[in-house]
Amino acid sequence: MTEQATGAHHPQPRTRHAGGAQRTAVEHVTGAQSLIRSLEEVGADTVFGIPGGAILPAYDPMMDSEKVRHVLVRHEQGGGHAAVGYAQATGKVGVCMATSGPGATNLVTPIADAHMDSVPLVAITGQVASGAIGTDAFQEADICGITMPITKHNFLVTDPAEIPRTIAEAFHIASTGRPGPVLVDIAKDAMQAQTTFAWPPHTELPGYRPVTKPHAKQIREAARLIVESKRPVLYVGGGVMKAGATAELKVLAELTGAPVATTLMALGSFPDTHPQHVGMPGMHGSVTAVTALQKSDLLITLGARFDDRVTGKLDSFAPYAKVIHADIDPAEIGKNRVADVPIVGDAREVIADLIVAVQAEHEAGHRGDHSAWWKDLNRWRETYPLGYEIPEDGSLSPQQVIERIGKLAPEGTIYAAGVGQHQMWAAHFIDYEQPSTWLNSGGAGTMGYAVPAAMGAKAGMPDRTVWAIDGDGCFQMTNQELTTCALNNIPIKVAIINNGALGMVRQWQTLFYNQRYSNTVLHSGPDAGPADGKPRGTRVPDFVKLSEAMGCVALRCEDPAELDAVIAKANAINDRPVVIDFIVHEDAQVWPMVAAGTSNDEVMAARGVRPDFGDGADD
Repeated sequence: MTEQATGAHHPQPRTRHAGGAQRTAVEHVTGAQSLIRSLEEVGADTVFGIPGGAILPAYDPMMDSEKVRHVLVRHEQGGGHAAVGYAQATGKVGVCMATSGPGATNLVTPIADAHMDSVPLVAITGQVASGAIGTDAFQEADICGITMPITKHNFLVTDPAEIPRTIAEAFHIASTGRPGPVLVDIAKDAMQAQTTFAWPPHTELPGYRPVTKPHAKQIREAARLIVESKRPVLYVGGGVMKAGATAELKVLAELTGAPVATTLMALGSFPDTHPQHVGMPGMHGSVTAVTALQKSDLLITLGARFDDRVTGKLDSFAPYAKVIHADIDPAEIGKNRVADVPIVGDAREVIADLIVAVQAEHEAGHRGDHSAWWKDLNRWRETYPLGYEIPEDGSLSPQQVIERIGKLAPEGTIYAAGVGQHQMWAAHFIDYEQPSTWLNSGGAGTMGYAVPAAMGAKAGMPDRTVWAIDGDGCFQMTNQELTTCALNNIPIKVAIINNGALGMVRQWQTLFYNQRYSNTVLHSGPDAGPADGKPRGTRVPDFVKLSEAMGCVALRCEDPAELDAVIAKANAINDRPVVIDFIVHEDAQVWPMVAAGTSNDEVMAARGVRPDFGDGADD
């Protein structure tokens, strides 16, 4: 076996016996049987995949497995996104499987997505026989080479004896340190050959040793800055969710009294309705969250990476703030913004230690006074709340549709969003009170993510309601997975926010390209113009007929008076997938907004409305 190590993120390994269990008796099996047994031993219960020639040997023993459920997807990209959604909803490692060549390359997008959003994923691909590797054999692709920049680690297995160790290491690497995707590419002859199986295998991961425990000196210095600051902000990223540190975060927030801004990947890690929550920062963040970061004198940055969509123009971001930056991945610290107090460690351990250190400062009589800060924050919240306008022509407002879905959904509902306007509206107008209830493609921004990710989330959490909030553009990329849902008893609910356009791109064309709508209208053609002058959405294809053809209950809603009844009907159907085609006004836009490449100081609360912060908060 040869190994390809990839990516900058190598938390940290140890030589160990996987699982810590007693070694089983040695069995004589094929490499394919060894693979399935290994998946059973690491606790994989669901695999999303589609067979083909090179991976076919693995599918025969999988048929006999009583522990591993295989979900036959309609496209490998759908299988990859489903595995990501499964992982995000359950916290476990998602698993997808594909054959060589185009099967493997169809996984590149979900692998890149998992890499950007730090999702634990193991992608297993078949490869041509070891003797044919490098000969341009039929359906051959160097998937290890192709995915090198977008995996945390990857393996090419040509020796069947190495399969158990490789699977054990892949799951360990994917789920520890900063989580991420690991690819295991297995030559067909390695799966067909006879070998032995014993568990647990002896793992060898030299150089992989994630630092989880933070340095005590850095924790004490961070606590000192926290109690000395006048305008602190807890800038919370997805790493807090990954670390399972949401309970600790609430304790720290209430202990310090600091406002909490949760990034797009961190929604639900701190209750949206908590009085200290000021919203989501970034390009389409709330005015209060964006401004709080800009006016802050201390950013307590936990599991966030100073992404460009949060910082805007980097050299003008949070100009008055010192920075505490805690992250499991040392490569993130100082990458975009210099940290005054760098802390490498697991977010849960970092926050727990910070709580103790801040309590010690309080006991010593050192406590910050944030009353003036909260006076400013509350004024901004009252002056520039999130909101939307109801269309004058009586058509549906997309924000209202999403808000009502959130209000009428059962407690604990999981939401998966596509990418674009509907994603931002779903982030703004649904309250996320619990962790792992908001799934989206944050870093990669992958259109087509929602339906398969919702499928994966529902497969992993069958007792929870799962809504996919999708756009008519996104939906047309991966809707075939509704067939998978219908045939595998995965009853997700899908809301298509149908404005007849690639909405976010159209918004940019409205604002920055003089309303020249080049190739963003999805309903162009002889049937394009609405007869009554109202927006009509995408009608080719007819999403109701298409969804019914794939085994779903399909509804259409165009009248605000019918909105709640249609949503309630969807919530009541739990024996098959439900799709609602919401025909919404095409001109609705996402606000607030910081234009790309500009400073967060130039945040616009609405079109033509720039907030006035003449309050001296930045003196």
